Amino acid sequence: MSIQDIIEGKKQWRAHAARVKALPPDYRIVYKELQKYLFKVGPVILADGPLLPEIVAFFEEGAAEGKGVLELIGTDVAAFCDDLIKDSPTYADAYQESMSGEPGAATT
Repeated sequence: MSIQDIIEGKKQWRAHAARVKALPPDYRIVYKELQKYLFKVGPVILADGPLLPEIVAFFEEGAAEGKGVLELIGTDVAAFCDDLIKDSPTYADAYQESMSGEPGAATT
């Protein structure tokens, strides 16, 4: 990763953060909880993927339509996040695969 990549990544993150800050207060609170949950669960696509910007766009659209954030996602933040990433590998999955030596093998 070059210095230019790092600088560009920071610019993109700052633009993303500005979009989040422009959301109504209830949307911002829920977004922060979504983000915290997703960072904890660790889907691999989160780091470089469009998931967080897509959530912000979804929230922006809902706010523009005058909907409450809970109308959009329901009352269970974790269930909403789990549904978003249900088919995405997580870092925990990758770790389990590395420990078992077999792709897709889960240990219990």
